Amino acid sequence: MEREDILQSAISGDINAFQMLFAEFQNQLKSYLYRLLADRNDVDDLTHDTFIKAFTKISTFNQEASLKTWVFKIATNLAYDHLRKLKRWQPDAQDRGADLAIGSEEVRQAFWKVHDTSAAGAYEMKEHIDFCFTCISKTLLIENQVALILKDIYDFQTKEICLILGKTEGVIKHLLNDARNTMTGIFENRCALINKNGVCHQCSHINEIFNPKHDQQAQLMKLELVKKSKKYNREQLFTLRTLLVKAIDPLHAAGTDLHESIMNCVRTAIGEKSDFFEKHPGKAE
Repeated sequence: MEREDILQSAISGDINAFQMLFAEFQNQLKSYLYRLLADRNDVDDLTHDTFIKAFTKISTFNQEASLKTWVFKIATNLAYDHLRKLKRWQPDAQDRGADLAIGSEEVRQAFWKVHDTSAAGAYEMKEHIDFCFTCISKTLLIENQVALILKDIYDFQTKEICLILGKTEGVIKHLLNDARNTMTGIFENRCALINKNGVCHQCSHINEIFNPKHDQQAQLMKLELVKKSKKYNREQLFTLRTLLVKAIDPLHAAGTDLHESIMNCVRTAIGEKSDFFEKHPGKAE
């Protein structure tokens, strides 16, 4: 069956046809939602809700944009409803998470357990840069965060982002410019990888903990971001950072489980979770 025939069947209410089309971008959708929500359980819930809502409303899909863009709009609206109930993260969120981990032997042991027993419990410095990007992006206003991630990480066109956010092209360009400037400024002042005055050494410190046999300088020099930090300006370094982030799927990487644990620690430290060890309602132990 041709793709157009599958689409028409989906629009006519064929759930199997819709599932086939949804599956084409489901992994990317979940990755996108994770960067917005920072919680795998919430991602699963919202992906399910997105599927149900999109299929329920499929008869209204007028093909003004691709089905993928239309579904991402639905997912973004659901994520927005969820996020507006929460406080924006502050740039020191990771620091607060680190303080919690340092002050709790139980949390530290939980990290080690994931690292030692999970197939996705490895630590790689480039994945922590991706983790950091997610945390810092959550300091932005939701619309700025969405525009930035859609454009710079998932390569959506400006006109597609206009449809997803319901904004004009001029507004989207402003959101992108503002988001990039904010993120660039935070990284320039915090990141010790690109600025010797940066205050954050998490990448190398955590690498020393989980990979004590690694030569730290060798690991750093493997990163294009570090290699270019003395030659490139801040905007070019931000572009390099986004290229690194684009190459990583935060839900299917070597350290996915370890970074989920670290993310839970951050969310607990800033009050978004009440307890690092709490289980998601309805989830198995």
